[in-house]
Amino acid sequence: FQGIFVLGLPYALLHSGYSGLFLIILAAALCCYTGKILIACLYEENEDGQLIRVRDTYEDIANACCKKQSSKLGGIVVNVTQVMELIMTCILYLVVSGNLLSHSFPYVPMTEKTWSVIAFVTLLPCVFIKTLQIVSKLSQLCSLVHFIIILVVMTYCLTQIHQWSWAKFRLSIEFEDFLVSVGVIIFSYTSQIFLPKLEGNMKNPGEFRCMLNWTHFFACVLKTTFALTAFLTWGEETKEVITDNLPSFLQTLVNLCLLTKALLSYPLPFFAATEIVYACISRGNHSNYRSPLFALGVRGSFLLLTLLMAMFIPHFALLMGLTGSVTGAAMTFLLPSLFHLKLKWKKLSFLEKCADISVFILGFLCSLAGIVCSIKGLLEVFG
Repeated sequence: FQGIFVLGLPYALLHSGYSGLFLIILAAALCCYTGKILIACLYEENEDGQLIRVRDTYEDIANACCKKQSSKLGGIVVNVTQVMELIMTCILYLVVSGNLLSHSFPYVPMTEKTWSVIAFVTLLPCVFIKTLQIVSKLSQLCSLVHFIIILVVMTYCLTQIHQWSWAKFRLSIEFEDFLVSVGVIIFSYTSQIFLPKLEGNMKNPGEFRCMLNWTHFFACVLKTTFALTAFLTWGEETKEVITDNLPSFLQTLVNLCLLTKALLSYPLPFFAATEIVYACISRGNHSNYRSPLFALGVRGSFLLLTLLMAMFIPHFALLMGLTGSVTGAAMTFLLPSLFHLKLKWKKLSFLEKCADISVFILGFLCSLAGIVCSIKGLLEVFG
């Protein structure tokens, strides 16, 4: 939850004012809710009324919902959407790594793309990752680095507490700027892609809902505190990535920490994407597709694909915004609520049905607004 998006939250507050604080809390509640209903779709009651896990993945849920139309249609749509979002996330980490390296060592005569290649070389061991346990350990290190970054920024902000003023908050907001803030805030909480796998790997899956409540609560508290202290410190001068506001002597330290975080964040979406593709390819009885060498080839191909796309796609940020508006909203809001309604309709109360329908409509509006803003930005860039 505490990804690189968090560093854009103070900038989101700049454009959303007091409503931004409300959005941070609302997004936590909504994403926590859709995570729960998505996992509920993995279970069905047996004859004794006990819940049994009859599905394992997001794909299985989609196939169950679309089995009347086609036994595999839903799974194909979900898998394509998941892989697109995960690949885009991996590419973003490579682009960010190149950018951070070029800013950390401005006197070295190398372009950002060259730095991205250097970052790519450090990620080559990812092809040997076979289990979620290894990814979990890397994610723990990633969290540690992130808290160091947050601690540095907040400590500096607290030294400037004499400059804080609530007058810096906007009362009036511009609609397009507000939509940008909505996107940053909502997608800083997204984790639905990983939840079925995560819940299935827990020692005690019965604690999943409790875990989801506490993690979203603490994420919300940390995001609100961080965004608020940073915005009150810099006000109208708040930049898109808050670390750019820091004095130069802190910037280099934080940039190197961010680089470490980006590189440690890469394995999770990479592992998830390659697992999906490998599972789809090896689903038949072809023994050649189940060999360790073939799995290594799949992971190596994906690794190379992310580098090539990071190197050669122009205006990547805008294209990612367009993709994120479609895939992010779909995986976080649209599909969980739609699947829950489809699979559990007869067992849902009136209020639960209303909640699912409301989340679906909200997700559709967010997606539509994001698509319009992204296409407008692309049209402006291409003249």
